[in-house]
Amino acid sequence: MAQSYIVFDFGGNEESAQQARYRLDHWRQTFHLTKKLDYKFERKTAEKKGDAEGIRVLIRLDFSEHEKLSHQRWLERIPAEPPFKGVSAATTRAGDPEFTDTKKLFDDLS
Repeated sequence: MAQSYIVFDFGGNEESAQQARYRLDHWRQTFHLTKKLDYKFERKTAEKKGDAEGIRVLIRLDFSEHEKLSHQRWLERIPAEPPFKGVSAATTRAGDPEFTDTKKLFDDLS
């Protein structure tokens, strides 16, 4: 399987993060990507205030080897579409040094 992760840092912008959730759900349903596109949210809060300090959206793309073109197209499409466009992002592919850490983080999030 060709697996990649895209991590978007929305900072404290809850509204944009929720728009991202709606967009991802829409794509999953419309393009039948339920098993190929998965996402999780990581939220960090300020200890004293309880306000949202950092919201990151971790997206896992998990396509089979014969779907390399689709995999590449989604890697390019997601960061180019609103609300992801202009948001700080990092892409990690299998074989990258940080892949194992990103995979563990994704798996540990509920």
